Amino acid sequence: MAPRALVRRPSPRLAEGLVTHIERTPVDADLAARQWQAYVDALASTGWTPVEVPAIDECPDGVFVEDTMVVFGDLAVIARAGATQRRPEAEAAEEAVRSQGYRIARIEEPGTLDGGDVLKIGTAVYVGRGGRTNQEGVDQLRAHLAPLGAEVVAVPVQKVLHLKSAVTALPDGTVIGYGPLVDDPAAFPTFRAVPEEAGAHVVLLDENRLLMAASAPRSAELFRELGYTPVVVDISEFEKLEGCVTCLSVRLRSVPLGD
Repeated sequence: MAPRALVRRPSPRLAEGLVTHIERTPVDADLAARQWQAYVDALASTGWTPVEVPAIDECPDGVFVEDTMVVFGDLAVIARAGATQRRPEAEAAEEAVRSQGYRIARIEEPGTLDGGDVLKIGTAVYVGRGGRTNQEGVDQLRAHLAPLGAEVVAVPVQKVLHLKSAVTALPDGTVIGYGPLVDDPAAFPTFRAVPEEAGAHVVLLDENRLLMAASAPRSAELFRELGYTPVVVDISEFEKLEGCVTCLSVRLRSVPLGD
């Protein structure tokens, strides 16, 4: 089965999305819609099947669908957003992932967890504990994933919105990040610094290809030197809302690669 990716169209209220660690700047909603389509097209052109979660126009941040869940094996753990106004985003996302054959578990009150705080590398699951995800959320995720052989490791997140705003990982398991925004590089077995903030964000399309933002050309060159093939998309309007390539989809893989 081809890998699938849950995606959700941006709300016409996108410009009202939350910002926490950056200054608010104007967002062009029409350009954002075109960039979102180009992102979806890039997934489709590299062998992924996009699956649309119903739009939720009343939620400005709904396009950042990754935050609604954590998928591991055949289980989808539905998140409980750290930002109260984002909690309505989860219901339709849960139905979408259930329709793809996944079992469902949930983070319950008083736990909070955003999917963007979760970085999976093999059986290691790093969870950013900070502004949006609390210790109870980490503990509940650990309880849900332990029967599947996952080891959940909490790491600090203070300098950015989510863990994956600071770090992601290459196919070989090397964690990559922009040094000034990584709270504790030593938390990871291997860490490589990249020269741009946006270079810290990659989606693993397969063992060789990396989906990444156009705003990190020096990082793209670094990845080429390491033997990878960057697939570059412009997501400038989402970057204005602390978004990145990872948070615009939920990747559903038949073979685990890391995410």
